[in-house]
Amino acid sequence: MGATAAAPAGAAVSNASPGVEGSQRKHSVGASGSESRVPRLIGKGCKLIGCGSAIPALQVSNDDLAKIVETNDEWISVRTGIRKRRVLSGNENLTSLAVEAAKKALEMAKVEPDDLDLVLMCTSTPEDLFGSAPQIQRALGCKSNPLAYDITAACSGFVLGLVSAACHIRGGGFNNVLIVGADSLSRYVDWTDRGTCILFGDAAGAVVMQACDAEDDALFAYDLHSDGDGQRHLKASITESGADHAHGMNGSVRSFPPKQSSYSCIQMNGQEVFRFAVRCVPQSIESSLQKAGLTGANIDWLLLHQANQRILDAVATRLEVPQDRIISNLANYGNTSAASIPLALDEAVRSGKVKPGHVLATAGFGAGLTWGSAIIRWG
Repeated sequence: MGATAAAPAGAAVSNASPGVEGSQRKHSVGASGSESRVPRLIGKGCKLIGCGSAIPALQVSNDDLAKIVETNDEWISVRTGIRKRRVLSGNENLTSLAVEAAKKALEMAKVEPDDLDLVLMCTSTPEDLFGSAPQIQRALGCKSNPLAYDITAACSGFVLGLVSAACHIRGGGFNNVLIVGADSLSRYVDWTDRGTCILFGDAAGAVVMQACDAEDDALFAYDLHSDGDGQRHLKASITESGADHAHGMNGSVRSFPPKQSSYSCIQMNGQEVFRFAVRCVPQSIESSLQKAGLTGANIDWLLLHQANQRILDAVATRLEVPQDRIISNLANYGNTSAASIPLALDEAVRSGKVKPGHVLATAGFGAGLTWGSAIIRWG
């Protein structure tokens, strides 16, 4: 299912990745002999140097949910591993959470906002249809107006952000990239559907990726896929309000003006998504490890998208990773979509669990359907 993304040049043992050298070589153009100067590619690496996270103030326990939908704490915790989650409320908004996480990551990295070359906002719940990343750039006070754009891939978004940042650094000469994963899926949950409302929470996490010499490269390999056939198992599709268009034919003025549209609540076939995750995620991580010239024994930590404890355990068993090397915090936050990996990473780094030099196998999956993995070194 899906096509395997090519590994970055030298992403395996050599870690030699393409970059842009200051000196340039000449290229002959046309029969006239006229010449143009183009950059010459040399080894360029990237490393992760800072992380941060932010969560809403409101905490909703399983017992709280039991008051509004037919469920209970034991039913939820046994099946998912989730005991509570955070939900945006009052005057809170997703952009402010993202900015808070970003500031913490920049502070740890000792990088000033003006030194950023790119801001990536990995989210499927932006507060502006045209994208939230520019608002993060604005709130951080980046005077140099660095490029800022959104990546929409829900639970896979942060892994795609890591790879995108590396490509900008290795192939585009960027130096400092801020990657934010943030989602507020609580806004798209049907709180009367106990199959989905028990799963999701809101949060934001961020990391700073910086250019470095090729020998210090910290993104060893990656593997990315998508399969649109899986949309039927996990989606939040656009819907039209008001009367339908049955009375107007295509191209007919009777179908104008269009009705106002919005997005439906999350619709998920939990059993199918579970089967997809336990099958595809280990395969993807094994592919990334192979490209990197590593095995499961070389992994210090398994850091998966925090969707369900049973998925985490099943993937770890398949990869023969001991339980004590699984990073898991979904008991406290539930599934926070694009925020889950950077949120868990930030907690693990700040608690001293993940130390500089540790190797992590990370993977995101979901989004009707996308999945991918990356082998990274922290610090």
